[in-house]
Amino acid sequence: MPVPTIGFIYPDHAAEDDYPRAESILGARLPVAHIYGTDLHAVPELLDLGSPDKLRKGAAQLSAHEPDAVVWACTSGSFVYGPDGAKEQVRGLADAAGVPASSTSFAFVAAARALGVRRVAVAASYPDDVARLFADFLADAGITIVAFRSAGIETAAEVGTLTNEQVLELALANDHPDAEALLIPDTAMHTLEVLPRLEAALGKPVLTANQVTIWEGLRLAGATPISSSLGALFAERSTHVGG
Repeated sequence: MPVPTIGFIYPDHAAEDDYPRAESILGARLPVAHIYGTDLHAVPELLDLGSPDKLRKGAAQLSAHEPDAVVWACTSGSFVYGPDGAKEQVRGLADAAGVPASSTSFAFVAAARALGVRRVAVAASYPDDVARLFADFLADAGITIVAFRSAGIETAAEVGTLTNEQVLELALANDHPDAEALLIPDTAMHTLEVLPRLEAALGKPVLTANQVTIWEGLRLAGATPISSSLGALFAERSTHVGG
């Protein structure tokens, strides 16, 4: 199969260097286009950030790369629309890009299904009111949340400054013995480098925003690369999952 090209629309700047890291590991082309807005984790700002006009601009930026699929690389800027609104969001993005499209919120659902995970713990960086919208999104998809905590960080920029040790501490503090996996949303958080340590420490799959976003794009393009350094999600070939 030819090397896939997956385009990502990424809000502002925070942890986008996770994408070239994955590109070097996976041997895929993962170009990133940036769109801009207020990076506050608040509902009105997030609705604006994920608006059709902004996503169309992102798709236009990616068109020169001729992507096989496009993903809106923002969890909060997708789940804040609710399940139905988020579906409309990716439909509009697919129309604008002319290729299959998805978003990080749907990537979490698809990744959980691919791993056969039904009960999860959630360690969110967002303020509580925003984080609970992610919990609602997962619940609508049939995923049971056995533990949930929000760190209350107000901006993506601040999340992007978290160190590997701080991410590890967040994970350890928010796991639950009944959880089959730990979910860490927010593409503003650097997680790819620390994924092996996270899963070794918890003894279970850990799904993080940039990880599932990259996996989802590759899935849409029909690619199934395997890597030992990107967590259980990339450790073996997963069957196609809907959603």
